[in-house]
Amino acid sequence: MSGLRHPVRALSLAVVLSVGVSASALATGKPAPRPAPAQAASEQFVDGIAAIVDKEVITLAQVDAKAVQVRRQMEQQRIPVPEASVLRRQVLQQMINAILQDHEAKRVGIRVSDAQVDRAVQTIAQRNRITVEQLQREIANSGLSWNDYRADLRSQIQDDILRQRFVEDRITISDSDVDAFLAMNAGQPMAAPPAAAPASEPAPAPAPAGPELVELAQILIEVPDYAAESVVQEKRKQAEAILRKLKSGADFAGVAAASSNGPQALEGGNMGIRPLHDWPDLFSQAIANTPAGGISGVVQSGRGFHILKVLRRGYAQRPAPKSAQAAPARSAQAPAPEAAATRAPAPSGPMMVTQTHARHILIKTSKVVDDAKARAILEGLRTRIENGESFAELAKRYSEDASAPQGGDLGWLNPGETVPAFEQAMNALQDGQVSEPVKSPFGWHLIQVEGRQTKNMEQEFRRMQARRELMQRRIGPAYEDWLDQLRAQAYIDNRLEKVAGGDR
Repeated sequence: MSGLRHPVRALSLAVVLSVGVSASALATGKPAPRPAPAQAASEQFVDGIAAIVDKEVITLAQVDAKAVQVRRQMEQQRIPVPEASVLRRQVLQQMINAILQDHEAKRVGIRVSDAQVDRAVQTIAQRNRITVEQLQREIANSGLSWNDYRADLRSQIQDDILRQRFVEDRITISDSDVDAFLAMNAGQPMAAPPAAAPASEPAPAPAPAGPELVELAQILIEVPDYAAESVVQEKRKQAEAILRKLKSGADFAGVAAASSNGPQALEGGNMGIRPLHDWPDLFSQAIANTPAGGISGVVQSGRGFHILKVLRRGYAQRPAPKSAQAAPARSAQAPAPEAAATRAPAPSGPMMVTQTHARHILIKTSKVVDDAKARAILEGLRTRIENGESFAELAKRYSEDASAPQGGDLGWLNPGETVPAFEQAMNALQDGQVSEPVKSPFGWHLIQVEGRQTKNMEQEFRRMQARRELMQRRIGPAYEDWLDQLRAQAYIDNRLEKVAGGDR
């Protein structure tokens, strides 16, 4: 249903663009003799242009200004900063991908308003338990201007909308997928509560709760699609040389920032923390016996060659018994509380939830249909419904959602299943009432509430959690594939890469 059920992701306090590096190159026919590096640099940058993306120019001055900002952020995060020429190239790749996503957003009519940015700022401040004024001071202290911060935040909101519309919405998780996931995890061992200790002994550590959690970083050496075997072997040798450097004591984050083609390169390759079984099978198998701080061998996937580092691994802890005189220390390898909280414990009893049966009509925005036109279409349909026409029949004729053949019927919805703007408007309606036009990341909606009921959702909750975990497992690779498609469809003249090629 056009991704309607996917909740909007939380926004972080520090906005750092996270994009990948393209390995594709434009065919130029028979190559001319390669000039010496100094000559190449002179020819490529005499006009101050670092890259051209379709018809948009990125200047060296823009790259250098962004590199200063990224360098400052990396230093604050204690990530070793690569040499200036490498940092320049990584930053330029970020900027190229940002432009490609901007172009795609314009193509489909996605625009992020000042009001949306204001709401995001307020949400970030609330989640960090500070005022907006305090947030502004924090951003200023970090060396980033408030206008730049808002621009980055606007870009992140836009990217979230793009991800929801073009990535999450296209990931299909079937009931059989959920059944298999639940069956696979049904017998997952749980640590038994320890036997009661004598009064003279210290209280036992709390038993692990839930699955093992693993925080991973990666270095990706990307291999172009349809690459010749000689190119694949060259990339493998490059990955193996990096692995030898790491085993000799080189800093993983610094090597990732300098060498990785992964979207998290300038964050030291950090891919975040999640349950072990939520990582791709290839990754979870490669680090199955790797302790915290350990590094995998070279792992080959469809994207290229990966080297993984286990940053942390451990279990969330069950609370100590109330009778315990002192709370035992957390395991040195256990994730921090905020990381462990990324997976909620499974319910252990009835969960009474109020469900809403709703229909909707969706009009998507595009280059032809802007916000004003989409809203006007829905206002006209709402007037027709008030004059007696059937909501369901109009949904069949006009809605652009997958639910249109069913008259816009979304079935029984649980709290949290729809994006916040949709849910808030739906919750404000009485049975049978039709909303005013409502904007969400997917377009504009009319919503009609058919009825409400209270139901024990224990089993449904387990299935919903399983579905979300499967989505998290699949969204990363799907997002990178989508970025690859954008790059493949665009004209990209990356002059920094050409000069780097001349240096090699």
